[in-house]
Amino acid sequence: MKRMLILCLLGLVLLAGNLWSQASKAGGTEQAVAALEQQWLQSQKTNNPDLVAPLLADNFVDTSSDGKVTNKAGALAQAKSTKWNSVEYNDLKVSVFGDAAIATGGIKGSETDASGKTVTVDERWTDTWVKMPGGKWQCVASQATPVKM
Repeated sequence: MKRMLILCLLGLVLLAGNLWSQASKAGGTEQAVAALEQQWLQSQKTNNPDLVAPLLADNFVDTSSDGKVTNKAGALAQAKSTKWNSVEYNDLKVSVFGDAAIATGGIKGSETDASGKTVTVDERWTDTWVKMPGGKWQCVASQATPVKM
């Protein structure tokens, strides 16, 4: 009886340790994806699309706030033709689902588009990240919606 109790307690300790390890790993993934979002923001702040290019998967799909759908090349071309005057993210949240993560947040700023027109940006966005076979996280889809108040 005493031996059975010890085995049960050992099993509970191992199970608790495994659950804690998985929770710690998820928290680390959330922080890693949040850091990638901050790198994306830095690419906007410095008007340097080269910082975001490696974050986007080859089959990346972007749905802009005006409903246009583009691929990675189109999104990078858009980034190159836009000059951010100011930009900030707010309310960044990351939820992890195994080898996928959903990041959501808001963006506010001012940009000058390719035609020279200054545009005020106030949007909510959702980015879908996937852990690729090599272990690198990349964004596979992004969608933005204008905030109307």
